[in-house]
Amino acid sequence: MALNFLSPTEIKSLSFLDTSKSSYNLNLLKNQGVFALKRKDETTIAKRVHCSAQQQPPPAWPGRAVFEPGRKIWDGPKPISIVGSTGSIGTQTLDIVAENPDKFKVVALAAGSNVTLLADQVKRFHPQLVAVRNESLVDELKEALADMEDKPEIIPGEQGTIEVARHPDAVTVVTGIVGCAGLKPTVAAIEAGKDIALANKETIIAGGPFVLPLSHKHNIKILPADSEHSAIFQRIQGLPEGALRCIILTASGGAFRDWPVDKLKEVKVADALKHPNWNMGEKITVDSATLFNKVSCNFFHSL
Repeated sequence: MALNFLSPTEIKSLSFLDTSKSSYNLNLLKNQGVFALKRKDETTIAKRVHCSAQQQPPPAWPGRAVFEPGRKIWDGPKPISIVGSTGSIGTQTLDIVAENPDKFKVVALAAGSNVTLLADQVKRFHPQLVAVRNESLVDELKEALADMEDKPEIIPGEQGTIEVARHPDAVTVVTGIVGCAGLKPTVAAIEAGKDIALANKETIIAGGPFVLPLSHKHNIKILPADSEHSAIFQRIQGLPEGALRCIILTASGGAFRDWPVDKLKEVKVADALKHPNWNMGEKITVDSATLFNKVSCNFFHSL
């Protein structure tokens, strides 16, 4: 509502009117009437206030995680693909799927080289398609899945990862793959009309000027799925673009958080790989220890 004081002096009434349309819209504004304030000497002293129901606020930036008319819908659990299923993001995503089988189902998985874990995931979630980026491990994966009755299709290499990302049954693709290797699968998913739950920062940092216009062209959502980005995204739902004055990015983890400055001269690689809270890949763990992961500021800017 916008309050506009119309009269400069004392006025007899306070009226509530919907002026957004030529006739009253009872769904938007049902209260109409007069309200008067009186002093002890019985003199009416009130200002007339003109209350108009404004248009809906613009979509929250960078988007709203809500259903929109005309978007693709599905029956039953939401079908998803996961690129990087054996990493930290992928395994956490699968934990959520396992806890909510009525809400999500896995249709495709892609991993790098952790065939043992990938095979366990396949047996548990029964995807239709599986990709292993390291082509030399395909036979090992097939052997690990030999006792399965309904075996998934296996596509090796980068092409397999791309096919997982654009699987025809997937509605949303979770991209938890590390580095610029996530760029091609993300582009393929966008071109196939998939919404993206993005945890791969490099895709936006390296390819943002191309990826973001492409997402608008294909009318898909890019939803931040990782740590600070997801937290801030959730916090700004319902706010119009430009409502934020600043974002404060904190550093709460890393192996060296509590180390004195003079001890940092003695740091070894093994020390950097000892993250106090998370079991992640080596690159991400070192990035966390050195605060290089706070290049996320570039990611925020692009989103």
